[in-house]
Amino acid sequence: MIGKGTVVDGDVRVRNSVRIDGKVNGNVKTTDTVVLGKEGEVVGQIQAKHVLLAGKVRGNITASGKVFLESTASVFGDIKASRLVVDEGALLDGKCRMKEGGEQREKTEIG
Repeated sequence: MIGKGTVVDGDVRVRNSVRIDGKVNGNVKTTDTVVLGKEGEVVGQIQAKHVLLAGKVRGNITASGKVFLESTASVFGDIKASRLVVDEGALLDGKCRMKEGGEQREKTEIG
């Protein structure tokens, strides 16, 4: 866990899951889930199995599973995922590519 008020300058690599309520200036890579709290921020790329966002991301997101954007989420970058769930009020300024089983299903530009 990266707590509120904590700033990490550099890449974060975690086995399993990580929750971010502070700020990361660097890339985040996990083998499972990234949870970004409402006050959390990532300035860099995120790579994980699942990504649950309530905070702000400035960078691209790649997930082999699901990306979930809560109503308070802001993403300024592209998303590649098998599944995408977007709550009303979330902001996505970038491109979204959804793939299932290695085949591209849709390509949508939002912004």
